[in-house]
Amino acid sequence: MAMVGLFWIAEGDVYVGAKPTGHTAGVRLAAEGVMGLGDGQSRLFLWEDVRSLTVTDIPEKTLMRQVGVVGDAALNVVGELVMPVFGPRAGDAPPQLTVEVGTSEGSHALSAYVAAAAGYPQSEVELSLALLSRLTEGAATMETTLAEMADWGRTRADGTPRRAEREALLQEWLD
Repeated sequence: MAMVGLFWIAEGDVYVGAKPTGHTAGVRLAAEGVMGLGDGQSRLFLWEDVRSLTVTDIPEKTLMRQVGVVGDAALNVVGELVMPVFGPRAGDAPPQLTVEVGTSEGSHALSAYVAAAAGYPQSEVELSLALLSRLTEGAATMETTLAEMADWGRTRADGTPRRAEREALLQEWLD
């Protein structure tokens, strides 16, 4: 499994944001369509009905956010050592992004957890949004692009690639 831009690709499955577990919110891009996963948003939007696909509430990767993630990690370690019986601190859930699915019936908002703790680099956000837009151009484009992403995920065993490779992959999938 690996993160490339706004996508989490695991063993041939492509998600926007983090891969959900259990009943948590998530969004999967499947051959059939865009699938809202989790409590309260389990729904399938068939690709033939999807006219637009975008993401909002995307945390941008900044130096301050990176410092905050490191600081939070240090506080969590200290908290676990000092107070292991009190459980998670309030606000420990990762932030969510919103996947907007546009159909002839209107716009539908789905939630997914952010996969990048320190936020997403702006260049990857732009490429990811362009790729999402490309998926709505027609069945042949969507099938080919999703197949390329899934195939890459099936062969990738060593985690998330470095930023330059992620950007190159996103650009390749766009072309």
